[in-house]
Amino acid sequence: MTPHKLLRMHRTEVREPAVQRPVMIAIAGDSAAGKTTLTRGLVQALGPERSTAVCVDDYHRFDREERKGLPFTALHPDCNYIDITEQHLQLLATGHPILKPVYDHHTGRLTRPELVTPKEFVVVEGLLPLHTKLECACFDVTVYLNPPEEIRQEWKIRRDTRQRGYTRDQVLAELGRREPESEAFVRPQRRQADIVVRFAPVAQRDDPPGTPLSAELLLRPTIRHPNLNGILTESNRPMHLKLTRDEDGRPVDALHIHGYAPREESRVLEKAIWASLSEDVGLPEPLGTLDDGDGRRSEPLAITQLLLLYHLLEAAR
Repeated sequence: MTPHKLLRMHRTEVREPAVQRPVMIAIAGDSAAGKTTLTRGLVQALGPERSTAVCVDDYHRFDREERKGLPFTALHPDCNYIDITEQHLQLLATGHPILKPVYDHHTGRLTRPELVTPKEFVVVEGLLPLHTKLECACFDVTVYLNPPEEIRQEWKIRRDTRQRGYTRDQVLAELGRREPESEAFVRPQRRQADIVVRFAPVAQRDDPPGTPLSAELLLRPTIRHPNLNGILTESNRPMHLKLTRDEDGRPVDALHIHGYAPREESRVLEKAIWASLSEDVGLPEPLGTLDDGDGRRSEPLAITQLLLLYHLLEAAR
C-alpha cells in the first residue's frame, strides 16, 4: 500500500488519549495570492489557544543570496526540502511536535528553527503544500487561491516593494523568471483542492474605486459543503450559487459573493452557515479584515473565511 494511503488509514484509527489528532487545512497558491491574509483571519477567529499556523515556505533549501546563482527559483521543488515537509506534515497530522525551519522573508535568510506543537487546528499555507500525494493525505480540507494573474502580480509588486526592499523592476524581473515554475509546479495544485477561491472584480461592472474584490468559490464534491440552495436562489443578487463546469468539465457549485454585497445580506448567509454547525458561540467577529493597513472589511473575504471555519469545525466534530 502506498505511503499516502497508509497515512490516511493511520489518521482515522483510534489513538491513545494522550495524542490528539488535529484538524489540518492547506491553503496553497502562488506568491502574493492572498494566503497569509486568509490564514490570519482563520487563526484570529479560532484563537491562538486552539490553532497553529505553519508556512511551508520555511522549508527553502537556500537563502536569497544563494538562490542568485541557481538555475531555478524558490518555486521549484528542488529549491525546497519537500521530503522534510512531508515528514513534518505527517508528524503534525498525527498530533506530534516538530522542529520547524524558519525562513525570514524580510532578510531572505534562514534563521533559528522553532518548536511547533499542533493544537486542535493546524493551518498550513505556502507555495507547495499540495505538491505530493503524501502532503495531500495530511489534510482534512484543501484550498487553492487562484486570483487573476494581473491582480496577483500587482499584489506582489506592492508587498515586495513595501515590505521586502525590492524595486518594481526587480519584482517584475523575478515574476518573469518564476512564470515557468508557477505553471509547472504551483498551479497544478489547483486539481487537489476541495475549494478553489478566486478574488477578482465582477466582469462588465464599473465599480467605484475602493470596492472590495468579489469572490468566486468552486465547491467541489470532495468534501460535504453546507446546504445553501434555499438561501441563495436568485442569480442576479450580490450573492448567489450556481452550477457550472470545472476545468475538467465536471459539474461543480460556484458560490459568488460580489464586493458590493451589503452587510445585511452577507449577515444572512453567515448566520445560515453558522447555524448548520449548531455551535453554541456567536459568529466570530474578526473575519473579513483586509490586509491594507486601514482595517477595512470585505464581505467576500469574510464569507470565504467563515466557510473554511465551517469545514474545520465540522471536521473536528
